[in-house]
Amino acid sequence: MENIQPLAIDGVELSKPIIISGPCSAETEEQVLETATQLARKGVKIYRAGIWKPRTKPGGFEGVGVPGLAWLNKVRKETGMKISTEVANRSHVEAALEYDLDLLWIGARTSANPFAMQEIADVLRESGRDIPVLVKNPVNPDLELWIGALERLYNAGITRLGVIHRGFSTYGEHIYRNHPQWRIPLELRIRYPQIPIICDPSHIGGKRELIASLSQQALDMGFDGLIIESHCNPDCAWSDKNQQITPEVLSVILDNLVYRDAPAPAESLVQLRRQIDQLDNELLEVLAKRMNISREIGTYKRDHNMPVVQPNRYGDVMSTRILAAKSMGIGEEFMRSILSAIHEESVRLQVEINK
Repeated sequence: MENIQPLAIDGVELSKPIIISGPCSAETEEQVLETATQLARKGVKIYRAGIWKPRTKPGGFEGVGVPGLAWLNKVRKETGMKISTEVANRSHVEAALEYDLDLLWIGARTSANPFAMQEIADVLRESGRDIPVLVKNPVNPDLELWIGALERLYNAGITRLGVIHRGFSTYGEHIYRNHPQWRIPLELRIRYPQIPIICDPSHIGGKRELIASLSQQALDMGFDGLIIESHCNPDCAWSDKNQQITPEVLSVILDNLVYRDAPAPAESLVQLRRQIDQLDNELLEVLAKRMNISREIGTYKRDHNMPVVQPNRYGDVMSTRILAAKSMGIGEEFMRSILSAIHEESVRLQVEINK
C-alpha cells in the first residue's frame, strides 16, 4: 500500500485533526437536521449518521435505510457540511454512491469478514470512484485482519484510505465498552505511517464521561482525528444513548483538548505511559474477577464446613506462580509479595462470608 493518498473530499485535503461527528443513528429528518445545524454552528465540517444499524439480535431498531440518505443530502445542502455513513454490503455502497456521499466507513463486524470486505471492494472498483473510505478495526484484536481489509480496498483502486480505532470487544463487564489496546493501532502506525488513524472514543468508552479523556489520549499518541457521536437529545436516542453527547458538550471537549503541533513518535514516553495505564486497568479487572471467585469459594467452604485457609493449596499456588513469573523475567521476591497480598485479601473475604 505504497501509494496511499491523503484523505480528501472534492480535491481538498482534510485538515488535521479531522473531526467527524453526528448521531449514532439517523432517526428522523428533524433529528438529523437539528443535530447537524448545531454541529455546524460549532465548526464541525464532516457529519456522520448511521443509516443501516447492525444489531446483535433481531427486533431492535436497525436504521431507517435509504430514506435517511436523502436527509444527509439535505444536511449538506443546508449546512455545507460533508456527509458520511457506514456501509456493510453491496447494496449499501450502491445507495451511498447514488446519493453522492462524501465519505464512507466500514464497521468492526464487517472488517472482520473477508467476504463482506471483498464484496465492498468489488462494487467500489466497478464504480470507478476513489471515494475516501475509513475502516474500523475488527471486533477482535487481529492486526493482520485489519490490514487485510485495507488491502482489499487498496487493490480495488481505493487510495484514499484511513482507519478508525474503536477498541476491541471482550466478554463481561469492564471499564470500557471496548478495550483500547492502544498497542495495536500503534503497530499499524509503525507499519503504515501514511495511513491516517482516527479514534472513536464513543465506542471505546461506551460512556459519555469517558470521551474527553480518551480523545486526549488519542491525540497525545499522534492520532489524526476523532469521530465522536453527537445527538441533539442524546438521552432520547434510539441507539447507544449512553455514549452520545450534545453538540454543546462536544464543543467544550474539543476546546479543552491539547493539540500538539509535533505529535510524539510511536515509542515516546507518553505512549508507553498510556500503555501502562491500559494494562493497569486490565490488572484491576482481572483482580476483581479473582476476588469474585474467592467469594464463591468462601461460600462453598462455609456450606461444606471447610476451613478457610488450606496450607497445602497456598504452598502450591506460591511455588507454581513464582516459577512461572521467574520464567517471564519477574523477580521472585516481588512476585512473592504480590501473591501474599492477594492471598491475604482472599482470606479476608472468605472469613467475612464464614462469620
